[in-house]
Amino acid sequence: MYIDGFNLYHAVDDLGEPHLKWADYWKLGEIIIPSQTEQLVKVCYCTAYYPDDQKKWRHQQFVNAMKIKGVDVQLGHYVHEDASCRSCGSSWKKPTEKAGDINVAIHLLSDAFLDKVDHIYLITQDSDQSATAKLFKEKFPEKKFTTVAPPNRKPSSHIAKYADAKIKLTLEHIEKCVMPEILIGKPPARRPKEYSPPSGWVHPDKRP
Repeated sequence: MYIDGFNLYHAVDDLGEPHLKWADYWKLGEIIIPSQTEQLVKVCYCTAYYPDDQKKWRHQQFVNAMKIKGVDVQLGHYVHEDASCRSCGSSWKKPTEKAGDINVAIHLLSDAFLDKVDHIYLITQDSDQSATAKLFKEKFPEKKFTTVAPPNRKPSSHIAKYADAKIKLTLEHIEKCVMPEILIGKPPARRPKEYSPPSGWVHPDKRP
C-alpha cells in the first residue's frame, strides 16, 4: 500500500476530528486488504516536514509511530518559492512541498519491477499519479492495481481508468486505526495533545 501523505492528511483534517490524525497506517492496510487471499507486505508513506517547529514536532511524533508500526517512511522536503498578490502587489516566500509525488511513483514502480508485490493499493486523489498507474498496468498487466480514495473524496477518474478496483475510505476506517497515546520504540512516539480524543470517546475495538 502506497500513501500520498498530504493528500490523505488533508482529507482526514477536513473530517473535523483531530484524533483521527493519530492513525496506524499499517492497520489501515490490514483493514482494506482481504486477509483471506492476500498478505500485506509493505506500507509506504510519503510525506515531508513542514517548516514550522510545532507542526514539525507533531509530524515527527507521527513518523516515529509509523516506523514503530513497520511502515516504510519516505521523506521529501520543502523549498521556499516566490509568490505574489496581483491585487496588492505584495510578495513573499511560499513553502512548497517537493518530492512527495515522485517518491510515491518511484517506490511503487521499483517494488513492482523487483517483483516484491502482486497487488498495489494506492491512496491518493491526485490525478498526477495517473501516469504512475498507466505505466504500472502497461509494464505489469498480470499484477493488480487498486485505487483508494481518501475519506469524503471521490476516486480520481484519471487514475481509476487504469485500476482493477476502487475503494473509498471512510471515517470509520480511520477511526478503527487510532493508536494509543504512547508507542514504545527507538525513538518512542508520543501523541500530540492536539490529537487527543474527545472526552468520552471509546476506541471501536473496545465498544460493546
